[in-house]
Amino acid sequence: MSDHDRPLRARAYASGPLLLGVRHHGPGSARAVRAALDAARPAVVLIEGPPEADPLIPLAADPGLRPPVALLAHAVDEPGRSAFWPLAEFSPEWVAIRWALEHDVPARFIDLPATHTLAWEAEVRPPSDRGADGDTSADGDTSAEDRPDPGHDARVDPLAVLAEAAGYDDPERWWEDVVEHRGPGRRDPFAPFAALEEAMGALRERYGVGGRPRDLVREAHMRLQMRAARKEFGDEVAVVCGAWHVPALRERTTVTADRALLKGLPKAKADLTWVPWTHRRLARSSGYGAGIDSPGWYAHLFRVPDRPVERWLTKVAGLLREEDRIVSSAHVIEAVRLAGTLAAMRGRPLPGLSETTDAVRAVMCEGSDVPLSLVYDRLVVGDVLGEVPEAAPAVPLQRDLAREQRGLRLKPEALERELELDLRKDTDAGRSRLLHRLRLLGVGWGEAGRSRESTGTFRETWRLRWEPELSVRVAEAGVWGTTVLAAATAKAEADATAARALADITALAELCLLAGLPDALPAVMRALADRAALDTDVGHLAQALPALVRSLRYGDVRGTDTGALAGVAAGLAERVFVGLPPACAALDADAAEEMRGHVDAVHGAVGLLAETLTGASADAHGDLRARWRSVLRTLALRDTVPGVVRGRAVRLLLDDGELGPEEAARLMGLVLSPGTPPADAAAWIEGFVGGGGGMLLVHDERLLGLVDAWLTGVPAEAFTDVLPLLRRTFSAYEPGVRRTLGELVRRGPGTGAGPAGRPVGPPGFAAEPDTERADAVLPVLRLLLGLDGDPADQTPADDNSLVGVGT
Repeated sequence: MSDHDRPLRARAYASGPLLLGVRHHGPGSARAVRAALDAARPAVVLIEGPPEADPLIPLAADPGLRPPVALLAHAVDEPGRSAFWPLAEFSPEWVAIRWALEHDVPARFIDLPATHTLAWEAEVRPPSDRGADGDTSADGDTSAEDRPDPGHDARVDPLAVLAEAAGYDDPERWWEDVVEHRGPGRRDPFAPFAALEEAMGALRERYGVGGRPRDLVREAHMRLQMRAARKEFGDEVAVVCGAWHVPALRERTTVTADRALLKGLPKAKADLTWVPWTHRRLARSSGYGAGIDSPGWYAHLFRVPDRPVERWLTKVAGLLREEDRIVSSAHVIEAVRLAGTLAAMRGRPLPGLSETTDAVRAVMCEGSDVPLSLVYDRLVVGDVLGEVPEAAPAVPLQRDLAREQRGLRLKPEALERELELDLRKDTDAGRSRLLHRLRLLGVGWGEAGRSRESTGTFRETWRLRWEPELSVRVAEAGVWGTTVLAAATAKAEADATAARALADITALAELCLLAGLPDALPAVMRALADRAALDTDVGHLAQALPALVRSLRYGDVRGTDTGALAGVAAGLAERVFVGLPPACAALDADAAEEMRGHVDAVHGAVGLLAETLTGASADAHGDLRARWRSVLRTLALRDTVPGVVRGRAVRLLLDDGELGPEEAARLMGLVLSPGTPPADAAAWIEGFVGGGGGMLLVHDERLLGLVDAWLTGVPAEAFTDVLPLLRRTFSAYEPGVRRTLGELVRRGPGTGAGPAGRPVGPPGFAAEPDTERADAVLPVLRLLLGLDGDPADQTPADDNSLVGVGT
């Protein structure tokens, strides 16, 4: 009887266990595995992966476990030390697990236990690298043990070597042509695996372990597990593993030799569970060593029953239409034709990703890579996020977080999205507290940004994106408590005790209020009071004050009692008032610029603090604004204070109405007199008109005239010294402000005159309101404001009020 006439099932085990060497995350391998298992019908399926995860295999039958997912192993005593084994729906291992569950066949993991993996990782990797996933092997090994040891030869990329031998310069294109486009063996489902085993055997003969010395240990453990399975189930054993390992697993070794390789391995107690994964983290560009270039494309190839190119290009057209690009059915038809033509010209059996991409660029994107980058990001890679059922093992903190997410209707998503929160609404306030608590715990699910709808404290804007690594951060944060609230409270108290800088504690106090952690505030306030009493650096005090004042305002918005904070903030402000003038003496240029920033920050904080203090607090601390203005006057008039700080103090007093325009002009004239060194005068101007001071010069031509006269009188030899300061100051203005200043300087500040000798204001502004132009808008204003009746019936007071609105 010929070999082909023998029953397939008998031939599968003719040379021992059925070894199915695969490329991890390869849809072609996944289809071939399913076909081979259907033909061989093994009694047990052994899969490359950590054996501690065997109890988690039945969860793969739960509809709530939707790939991409990953097996997460983390050290019990150090949750941040972890390793991942990702699986997509097109991963051969996942297909093998599902086949075993569907056919009621035992499935087991046989790779090196995670207890050794995590201990091994701790010995060779710095703490900053822990928690990474996967390796850099081309056959797709996802185990953390696969990383090469320092000092060993560079790793061999098996696919790259085979592709080069076949005359390809792109391993992915070679894999598509020989595997993805050809499908599983139709007459012999085992033939693809035999061919791949032969190729890998040749590579192992030439390159040995290929820069993977740990593979010897891993393969020894796999062989021991295979022997145990054969002893229990007989010869009908199927093994699904990376193709690179197949020659070693086929090798005849003794039990004693294999056990000797495993002797003395370090151990660490480990917990394992399923966690959600994303297509983006399966991509090689994410840094995942066993990643693939196009997980979205591979998922498409695995799902569609036929006509993959046509279906793919239809999907691309749908995406581009959603982005308001004009893409018709004719575009799709032409792109399909072009992709097929390109494949024929390049000698490929079917169009691959490169051909479809070129066709999309030429036909649907009109040669532009801008919309093509969207196709790559959203489809070729994709933002698919897996799901894990509640039945999966999890640390208590993870379960509480999931409960909070459901209660607040805040679902984790792989695609970055923007979330606007109105803190006056209970649900949005709860979402804000949760996101701030997670931020305190180091779980960076969301990043706070500036609200586009409001600058007040009632709104927040967050950019949310769930990354798989955050599951590790949650497990790591579990040491602080079993709920998000308890863990954040304990973490805040610990951070307050460990904080060394005053600004760190004030920032922590602000975060406690944002996160709604009233139980943590007493410990934080004690640490704040102690640190503030010992810190004599005015810069540190000035840096800490704004955060404290913001905390008071956030407390008002969230209804938090902030009485203790108010007292500390007021006391901190008093110390800044006393220490600031002497601290501003004898500063170099960099320190002076930093001090100017402190002055601005304190000025805004004092204004908010004075508004916030009420009742007994206000009586105890008096008029903070008046004392601060006194400090500003001292800074403005003291010659030992750097020019940039003196100029800023004058500007702040002028903006608050505490200094008249005439006095400001006098002080500017003194500074810009010939006796002042040009560099000092330029620094004063930078402090005075920097940071939005352009409109001040536009509306007060006297000040502009003083600056203009001084600048034209700067000696040539000094001009190059002051030019950088002036350029930095004026380049920060809006283009319209710069253009208006240029027009004013061209005609000469203060020299214009209008009809009847009336002065002319800046371009676009009259010296006085134009009541006739204001009257023209009154009918529209009445309509907008809902005012009925004849305009003639309105009282003069009504007309004046409307004129004021119109003006």
